[in-house]
Amino acid sequence: MASRSRERDAMPFVIRGLSPAPFLPLFALDDAALAARNIRRIAADADRGFPCRVSLRDAQRGETVLLLHHLHHEVVGPYRASGPIYVREAAMSSGAAEFRDALPPSFPRRLLSLRAYDAGGDMRDADVVDGADAMPHLQRLLGLPGVAYLHVHNARPGCYACRVDPA
Repeated sequence: MASRSRERDAMPFVIRGLSPAPFLPLFALDDAALAARNIRRIAADADRGFPCRVSLRDAQRGETVLLLHHLHHEVVGPYRASGPIYVREAAMSSGAAEFRDALPPSFPRRLLSLRAYDAGGDMRDADVVDGADAMPHLQRLLGLPGVAYLHVHNARPGCYACRVDPA
C-alpha cells in the first residue's frame, strides 16, 4: 500500500530532447564548412559514448554524428552555460524525443548530474546519481519549492544531456 501511495504522490515530469531543426541543415555542409563553424562530423566507433541530444539515445557504431558547441542554458546571469553535444544524423527525420514519467535509454548506463533551477535560471539544488536510479531523484528535485526545471548532465564528462520539466 505504501508503494501505491508513493506512486500516486510522485511528481510527474517530461524529459525532452533538443529540436532537430537547427541541426538538420548542418548535415548538408561539407567538412570544410563544418570546420569553419567549429563542428566535427564523425562516425561513432562504439555503441556507447555518443549520446544524441535530439533522440536521447546513444549512436550505434558506424552512425554519423556531429560534435558541436551548444548553448543549453540561455539565461541572464552566472548560470548561463554551454558545451559540446552530439547529434545523430539518423535523429534528424523525427522530432525531439519525449519521455513522460520515464527515463531515456541513454540514462541507465551513466552517472548523472541533476541540476535544479528556479524560473530565473539560478541553481537551487543539485545531485549526482546513478542513471538507473535517477527517477526518485528527478521527482524529489522537481518537488522542491521554487524549482522550475532541471538540467541533466553526464557527470563524468560534464556535458549537457537534456532538460526535465514538471508535467
